[in-house]
Amino acid sequence: MASPDLLIDGIPPKTLVTLPELEDLVVVDRPIVFSIGKAQLLAQFSRKDSVLMVEIAVVEQGGEGVLPTLIETIEAAAKTRQYYAIEWTVLARNCQVPNPKLMRVLKTLGFEVRQTVTGSEFYWHRKSINDSLLRRRS
Repeated sequence: MASPDLLIDGIPPKTLVTLPELEDLVVVDRPIVFSIGKAQLLAQFSRKDSVLMVEIAVVEQGGEGVLPTLIETIEAAAKTRQYYAIEWTVLARNCQVPNPKLMRVLKTLGFEVRQTVTGSEFYWHRKSINDSLLRRRS
């Protein structure tokens, strides 16, 4: 569950999701740095057809609520912008000191470990956010 007190670059997540220029500022297919609470994140957002591609490279000073806030905010923004799915890549397995709690949380959320052609491991998950598809599965 996301923390209602955490701000993303000083903006409440519900406000951020409604910003008309959000996609133009964030989905730029190059790394960006932003904060969630006290945590600093390095991530890249891009669009491939109707899929939002999210790559999380670094989370520094992360704590309670950062990952849920990030996920809920991105899902809400993607739904309002007609994306059909979100494809997540989290590079946390390559950290010098991996965070075991993060690994447990990602596995609980359905992320799986994948490997690049060079052998580097990462967490990956694809989530459909198309409401009609989700209703058919119920």
